Amino acid sequence: MSDSKNSTALARAGDISGDRIYWLALVLTPALGPTRIRKLIERFERAENVFQASLTELEATGIPAAAAQSIALGKSLQAAEEERVKVEAAGARIICIADDFYPERLKEIYDPPAVIYLRGNASLLSEAGIAVVGTRHPTPYGIGMSERLACDLANRGIVIISGMARGVDTAAHRGALRAKGNTIAVWGTGIDVVYPRENRKLAQSILDAEGAIVSEFPIGTFAAPQNFPIRNRVISGLSVGVLVVEAAEYSGTRVTSRCAIEQGREVFAVPGNVTNKNSWGPNTLIKQGAKLTATWEDVWEELPVEIKLSLEAKIPPESKSSPTASLFQDSQLAPHERRVYALLKSDEALQIDEIIENLAGEISSSEIFAALFELELAGKVRQLPGKNYVRSF
Repeated sequence: MSDSKNSTALARAGDISGDRIYWLALVLTPALGPTRIRKLIERFERAENVFQASLTELEATGIPAAAAQSIALGKSLQAAEEERVKVEAAGARIICIADDFYPERLKEIYDPPAVIYLRGNASLLSEAGIAVVGTRHPTPYGIGMSERLACDLANRGIVIISGMARGVDTAAHRGALRAKGNTIAVWGTGIDVVYPRENRKLAQSILDAEGAIVSEFPIGTFAAPQNFPIRNRVISGLSVGVLVVEAAEYSGTRVTSRCAIEQGREVFAVPGNVTNKNSWGPNTLIKQGAKLTATWEDVWEELPVEIKLSLEAKIPPESKSSPTASLFQDSQLAPHERRVYALLKSDEALQIDEIIENLAGEISSSEIFAALFELELAGKVRQLPGKNYVRSF
């Protein structure tokens, strides 16, 4: 499809009419999931044809009786018409799998969603993206690595994809926004239900920065626990690779990384402290063959050649020449700042009283406060709640 035709098609994505209303009706039919919908389309060729079939023909396909009756009696189409009003009220659009601009990578997975609800920039769905995922309860090290890697990758034109959950996901989106790059949030709720609620401002920032918010769940769907593992296959499906930062042994990140492997995606993992439970996930993935990742170059090296060439053509000259941020970089600091900075760690916070106690006899408390202030301004350290300090990345 040419760029002009693609732009016109994208502009019509909000038009829930024609074949699109039938796809929406299939999605809203009880007991029909992506796999059963696919089988119906294989049998009837078009979504519209499904709704012209008799109850006997529908039952002969093997779908549940409740689904067949909902379609035959017009209940599914009625639900789609009601949903159309809600979608428009939410300022959203839908993309169905039959649309030319439905993301090709997502079509490749075993059970792609038949319909995607979208707010924001639809063209991002087909761009090269890396999913950054991890625990909802990261260490300062996990937050820093998520934000830094997402920032560096976004700065080189890679779309950052995550689920906007607390912790690693939030840090990844913020890193992309800090680089003024592109990011996609894939929700496990309806496109109108922000979860967690404290990320309402982040959601708006993503839209303001011409990012995208995506969901396969109907308008008004609340944050049910079973929705998030379902959502995770879309996160990995949209990406060319999945980067795991921190994840405990039993976490949703395992679902995402497993989906990535099954979908033939690259898996990257940031190594962590072996004594920290959040390091179990990435360290285990590395043992199983995931690419150990410390900087954005580790991800870049594994990208397909055609993607790298396409991205390099879009990277501004200043980004190409900018040095890689290092976790161990120590710029020209004043003596007191250097001493305070040397004491701080990236993976463990120190409370202000501990800092003063450790440096007692070397520098005064007023000099410590001044040094911390300057280091914060320089972006070298971060203050966490309770006057706790960690190194930034």
